[in-house]
Amino acid sequence: MDVDQENVSATLTVAAPAAKVFAVLADPTTHCAIDGTGWVQRAVDRAPLTEAGQVFRMGMYHPGHPNGNYQVANQVQVIDPPRAISWLTGEEKDDGHLEFGGWFWRYDLAPLGPSETEVTLTYDWSAVPQSIREYLQFPPFGPEHLSHSLHHLAELVSGT
Repeated sequence: MDVDQENVSATLTVAAPAAKVFAVLADPTTHCAIDGTGWVQRAVDRAPLTEAGQVFRMGMYHPGHPNGNYQVANQVQVIDPPRAISWLTGEEKDDGHLEFGGWFWRYDLAPLGPSETEVTLTYDWSAVPQSIREYLQFPPFGPEHLSHSLHHLAELVSGT
């Protein structure tokens, strides 16, 4: 686990080819099973992630959220199969306008051979404005979250 002032990352070697790992990450319906916090509840948009700018929404739950249940809108920033995928997380306003808080998730995949992939998961909040930092703590989860997520991903791609 590597923690910087503005981001946190974790790396794990996964017993699966990079293309298989990438396919799981590009499928929003798997994100609930991958999530290490238990906050991700379901994929609202179920289409595979295929291009930068694509938006996918997730149903969430957090006991500290004013509504408990809420929805996030994610916008794909990087999609480079089978090497990298990332998205900004934000919300959709009542008028349909998307608003992002300045944090993003990124997975970098490095093939280690035909059946192993080194996966690095990074959560970066370097672009979060001070106005948001006044009421949200970053990162909003413990450091074990990224490791748990990578282990969940490893279990999912290996079928165990």
